[in-house]
Amino acid sequence: MAFIRRKGNTYFLVHNVRRQGKVQQLHLARLGEQPRITDDVVRKVSRNHPFLDLDWSRLRQQVSSRVELFDVRSPYVQNLMHSLRNLNLDLVDLSPPLLRLADRANMSRELVTQLRLLRSTLDVKLDQLERTRTHNQESGRAFR
Repeated sequence: MAFIRRKGNTYFLVHNVRRQGKVQQLHLARLGEQPRITDDVVRKVSRNHPFLDLDWSRLRQQVSSRVELFDVRSPYVQNLMHSLRNLNLDLVDLSPPLLRLADRANMSRELVTQLRLLRSTLDVKLDQLERTRTHNQESGRAFR
């Protein structure tokens, strides 16, 4: 049975196997400091370990339950805030004329696609936060 293991600040997808009567951990994938099981991780693990039958939905649920976004002091939230600040600074420095000068037109299109995806994701998250704020105010609690 595969499971998520944290070693230091890094998460791994591991599986226990029995070899010569001893249990050893087989490292299937490195998930990083912010564990995510992406389609790419699923493809790589399935390709490298075709005989393992993993419950990907359970593993994804296990990963999502580990993230403690409700604790503003958690390392995950602090790292997320740092990444958002850096992303904002990088976007401020991004100049449309620089995109036109890029060697590849595909790179420019990919960047625009990713920016549109970011905008959509932000709209969804901001809407969720607004609904939470409205719900909390109705129940008498303030949203910080």
